[in-house]
Amino acid sequence: MEKIKIAIVGVGNCASSLVQGIEYYKDQNPSEAIGLMHWEIGGYKPYDIEVVAAFDIDDRKVGKDIAEAIFAPPNCTVVFCENLPKTGTLVSMGKVLDGFSEHMENYDERNTFVLSNEAEPTKEEVVEILKKSGTEILVNYLPVGSQEATGFYAECAVEAGVALVNCIPVFIASNPLWAEKFKLRNIPIIGDDIKAQMGATITHRTLSDLFRKRGVKIDRTYQLNTGGNTDFLNMLNRSRLSSKKESKTEAVQSAMEERLEDENIHVGPSDYVPWQKDNKVCFIRMEGKLFGNVPMNLELRLSVEDSPNSAGVSIDAIRCCKMAIEQKKGGILYSPSAYFMKHPPVQYTDDVAYQMTEEFIAGEREE
Repeated sequence: MEKIKIAIVGVGNCASSLVQGIEYYKDQNPSEAIGLMHWEIGGYKPYDIEVVAAFDIDDRKVGKDIAEAIFAPPNCTVVFCENLPKTGTLVSMGKVLDGFSEHMENYDERNTFVLSNEAEPTKEEVVEILKKSGTEILVNYLPVGSQEATGFYAECAVEAGVALVNCIPVFIASNPLWAEKFKLRNIPIIGDDIKAQMGATITHRTLSDLFRKRGVKIDRTYQLNTGGNTDFLNMLNRSRLSSKKESKTEAVQSAMEERLEDENIHVGPSDYVPWQKDNKVCFIRMEGKLFGNVPMNLELRLSVEDSPNSAGVSIDAIRCCKMAIEQKKGGILYSPSAYFMKHPPVQYTDDVAYQMTEEFIAGEREE
């Protein structure tokens, strides 16, 4: 089949895992392939994705082949597919705006941010790159808090007629004004804020749903997360966290029978621990009442490699977007958004969202 042509904004750890995965699954037997929710979607395998354009603002990545740039510092995710062949796709200089937090520049030797001195592109130049490269889908992997930069690239996608998979907690698909822009141009969009394959939010939601189904009243809960990648370093700037906390908190609240008062729920990033690198450790505590109003509590510790956990979902979201392009379905893709994202335009329980997405993939559901 023809390739699904994508462009990536932000060549960080998540992009590294996605690009590695595209190559990794070329050599896998479908019956033995590990780590995929779907081997095939719309006739497309994981390796039927091709990165034809990429944007970053770090000097160590700009101008490099994407196969080389994904391993440049400060990227620190696990390498599970070595010796990637050159792709011929060079990383273009991106628009800076609020795409990085100033405290990350010259932070330390490993995490120093090195801003490229290349000229920033205009909107017209980014649109031209997307069109010339044949990009069909733009995948947004900018850092948390990149409100202006995400808006800039979303506008570029609309003008270029390119679909968008918004993997970060800046609200585009769940913002009616942005959603209408994509709908008017009949361009598909999936968003917002990727829900990891087996991460903190999906686990917290599943436990909340279990409590509800088993008749346990939840009184209070927290979710604390630590990590050592640039995502966690970026989030030390608390001014960039408002949409992230809203996204994660609403994802958990929506799985509960009754919303908790604000003082009884805390969900969000907690601290940056450099030696953890791309390992993310999550601590969840839930307190509630059983039969007879008898108290109970649950504590869970989850440790995952953060970026591969994201890429396993992105690779499905991209292929669902391609299905919509082929079927000429534009606007919000509600089913994949509800299953793959923390802050979709409409929240459903994960069981319902899963069934809706399976029906979408099977061609049995109109969005």
